[in-house]
Amino acid sequence: MKLPGLWLCLSFGCAASLSPSCLSAQFQRPGDFILGGLFPFGRDTVNLTTRSQPTLLLCERLFTDGLIWALGMRFAIDEINNSSSLLPGITLGYDMYDTCFEALVALQPSLLFLARNGTTGIGVLCNYTEYQPRVTAVIGPPQSSLCLLTAKLFSSFLIPQVSFGASSETLSNTELYPSFYRTVPSDKNLVEAVVLLLSQFGWNWVATVGTDDEYGRGAQALFLSMVGNDNICIAFEGLIPADLAEPGAQKQLEDTVRFINSTKVNVVVLFAFKLPAKALLEHSIRMGLGKKVWIGTEAWMQSDIAASTPNIQSIGTVLGFVMRTGTVPGFQEYVAELFSSVQQEEFCRRSRELSGLRNAQVLDTHCQQCDHVTLGDIWPVLRVATVQPVHVAVYSVAHALHRALGCTSKGCPKTPIRSWQLLHFMNTLRFEVNGQSFRFDQSHSTNTGYKLIFWAWRDGSLIYQPVGEYNQSLYIHKSQIQFHTEDQKEPASECFRRCQPGQFRRIKGFNLCCYDCTDCPENTFWSSTDSTSCSPCPQQQWAPARSTRCHPRTDRFLFWDEPLAVALVTLMALSTVLSCGTALLFLQHLQSPLVQVAGGGRSLFALLSLALLSLSCCLYVGRPSHGLCTLQQLSCALGLNGCFSTLVPKALEVTLVTEFPGRARRLLRWVTHGRAWLAVAASLLTQASLCLCHLRLGPDVLLADHQSLPREVLLVCGTQSWAAFALLHGLNSCQALACFLCTFMVQAPGRSYNVARGITFATLIYFVVWIFFVVVFATLRMVLRAVAQICTILATTLGILGSYFVPKCYILVFRPELNTRDYFQSPEEEPQEDSV
Repeated sequence: MKLPGLWLCLSFGCAASLSPSCLSAQFQRPGDFILGGLFPFGRDTVNLTTRSQPTLLLCERLFTDGLIWALGMRFAIDEINNSSSLLPGITLGYDMYDTCFEALVALQPSLLFLARNGTTGIGVLCNYTEYQPRVTAVIGPPQSSLCLLTAKLFSSFLIPQVSFGASSETLSNTELYPSFYRTVPSDKNLVEAVVLLLSQFGWNWVATVGTDDEYGRGAQALFLSMVGNDNICIAFEGLIPADLAEPGAQKQLEDTVRFINSTKVNVVVLFAFKLPAKALLEHSIRMGLGKKVWIGTEAWMQSDIAASTPNIQSIGTVLGFVMRTGTVPGFQEYVAELFSSVQQEEFCRRSRELSGLRNAQVLDTHCQQCDHVTLGDIWPVLRVATVQPVHVAVYSVAHALHRALGCTSKGCPKTPIRSWQLLHFMNTLRFEVNGQSFRFDQSHSTNTGYKLIFWAWRDGSLIYQPVGEYNQSLYIHKSQIQFHTEDQKEPASECFRRCQPGQFRRIKGFNLCCYDCTDCPENTFWSSTDSTSCSPCPQQQWAPARSTRCHPRTDRFLFWDEPLAVALVTLMALSTVLSCGTALLFLQHLQSPLVQVAGGGRSLFALLSLALLSLSCCLYVGRPSHGLCTLQQLSCALGLNGCFSTLVPKALEVTLVTEFPGRARRLLRWVTHGRAWLAVAASLLTQASLCLCHLRLGPDVLLADHQSLPREVLLVCGTQSWAAFALLHGLNSCQALACFLCTFMVQAPGRSYNVARGITFATLIYFVVWIFFVVVFATLRMVLRAVAQICTILATTLGILGSYFVPKCYILVFRPELNTRDYFQSPEEEPQEDSV
């Protein structure tokens, strides 16, 4: 396969009669090992899709950066060839070509580099282990878009390619590009620095613009993927054409400026090369965009934009990152000497001799547009150009070749070295260049960090002032930056106002950075300035509205000293005293007909049970515990059972006398005298058994309620099993129901005392009170739950006392004349003495 060559479009200002081959030969030199060079010198003006001869290149203009990079490679190779310690006895040659910023153009010299050494053809082989290409390694090109094409090509042959400017993160994939290296950091490091810069100044509402090429799209995609983690929102993201000659390029630039203006942002991040960046800034000035903070990258920060753009100071503040590189000693002198020798006839004679040695098929296209370049044309760019990456790229290959050959201080053996043999040493070798140490990392990149540059204007002149540096972390000298604002302080670039402590961000609309500030509700607290919600307090803590911290909760229960508890205790004492007083009065008149009809000794037991039932209210006051919660229901059930167990025999007695007078004499002995006490004992034993079942099935337990009260922990006794609760109080309810059914229809004969009426009202009051209690008790979760239980107990006690015992006390105290056997005995009943 024959490969047509390319003619390097360069001239150093030889005499007018000197042909272009005079200079082009200066970029091709033979040697023991050849390094290929790909540099962007000019741009093609002919559409590649319409050409009849794709190899015909017409260079419209000279790109001085490409020329300086090519000279930097020549300078490094000349240094190495003159060195006695690096590759002694070995001569490096070079073969440099122009890429014209076109992928197809870059592909042609790349194929030439892959040609078998000494020929212009590429052998089709199954195994390229012993294959010796034309060049040992390739330096360049600096564009990511071109490297993505050439890196795949050279990686298939495992030829080392070292770029001095391609920063695309895609090229960090060593599996796809195993032989690609670069002496610059990847875009990922640059984007991390930009994000840290935005974060330190608090700019979280920004626009980002990139060129529509591999560099711009890749860097912008990385930027968009990282800003979300730092709460930075993008108001606008856009692409501008990389080629300004494209149809519609001007309209696209104008639309971009309008969109940036509509977002009201004060910060614009620009990932672009020099010409597209300059075009965007010119449109911003012409369309009156207003002053912004422009954050740039090395692709345009140190170019000639400021010098060649009218009214450039009106764009605002320009900050940007450039690689932290060192100087290359002697390079400027080398270039000056080279341009001085170009004007001599001896230089041109040697060039003609070298030109005659080249294969005519390789270099057969001449470029006439790039003649008459002088030292004065490139000197301004030479002073700010970054040559060190090119210098380091050449030295990296030289050091790897030095190790692969096994060179010593005395010399290097003349042994053939294949390109792929250099890769191991390039991956592991640490090398020094001008006293500075370098090494390729796992992604085959070198990362020397960045400098933060500020465009400072001094008497109308631009100064690239360093104001910070980035190397894994960012440090900024903020006092050295004079922003375009009136106070020269950094402008705000936010879609929202700063929330006050105790407020969180409530997102509004579709932009995550546009929000209102809302107060944190109760029991939540504000945790950070960038929080979009309030954090809930732990269970044992509380917080008021708009709080920045939580406070410990206090325990809430029915305290002894609070007014409600004092009132209930007073009422409990009254109920107890009334029960005990009634018992003493009954004891004093125990043998009287009234007390005998009321139950005699059993009435004293009932009153004692009511007194104990009243005293059980103390279990509901004060700090509850598991033991107290267990005793509460048990004491209530046993106290009521003690009372109802004495009323049941009396109710049955009244029923037998009034409803079954014929059988009364035979059955009354089972509900009177000593056998009535057996009924009381049986009832108490049954209730005790139910208490044990209640303990087994699920007694009341202490619960800490954190939801009912906003600032306190409510300590309550919770019902663990409603089935156990119903079983526990079921016997008392059944006894009360039996008493009510036996007595509610009984009528007293004549002017006799109606004993049944007291029992009826007592049980009726019990049912009414407990129906309300169960309904309220099941729904209350506050301290009032304990109050409801106390009130239920006291209402039941006082109801029984008031309906059954107090009327009898009234007769004993105020109407003693009624305390006769005739008044307290029905006509059908034979008088009997109810023993105690």
